[in-house]
Amino acid sequence: MIQGPGPRIYLNELHGAYVNSMRLVIQRVIEARVTVNNDTVGSIRKGLLVLLGISRADTTAAADRLLEKLLTLRIFPDDDGKMNRNVAESGGALLIVSQFTLYGDCRKGRRPSFDQAAPPEQAQALYEYFVEAARQGPVPVETGVFQAMMQVHLVNDGPVTILIDSDDLKKNQSRPPMNANEHG
Repeated sequence: MIQGPGPRIYLNELHGAYVNSMRLVIQRVIEARVTVNNDTVGSIRKGLLVLLGISRADTTAAADRLLEKLLTLRIFPDDDGKMNRNVAESGGALLIVSQFTLYGDCRKGRRPSFDQAAPPEQAQALYEYFVEAARQGPVPVETGVFQAMMQVHLVNDGPVTILIDSDDLKKNQSRPPMNANEHG
């Protein structure tokens, strides 16, 4: 393990480095749906399409941090058009889709390496944990099908697309409060 100012990195002689971070790509949508073999398996109207990537080093603690951030993220407009409401306050829902390709490493060669992605058994357990925890929250939750070939259809609203890594959240926990003069 390498420790330093950045994220913890685990070295593997055969496959390079592993970043210790669960990853979300969040898209604010007017509507979204996931189909498998032309059958709709999950759909929402207004809300968030969440692409969830799980790395080899991820834990339930990382999932808990990301879910808390996801549910409280203020990226929906208030009455003045400012991004000031979270998904629950806006009357939205979540569509959560597992996506190991978020860990595609394209630094070498022409074919992405997915060595940083968690193996299927580990990824499925953490994906199911994340989904079940989300279902305990304040908004409806729909999903894709783990390890299925899916088609994701969406109408992005804004567009608003946000990327969050769980390690980034740990770094900000010790950050001092912002001054009144800083913008947040």
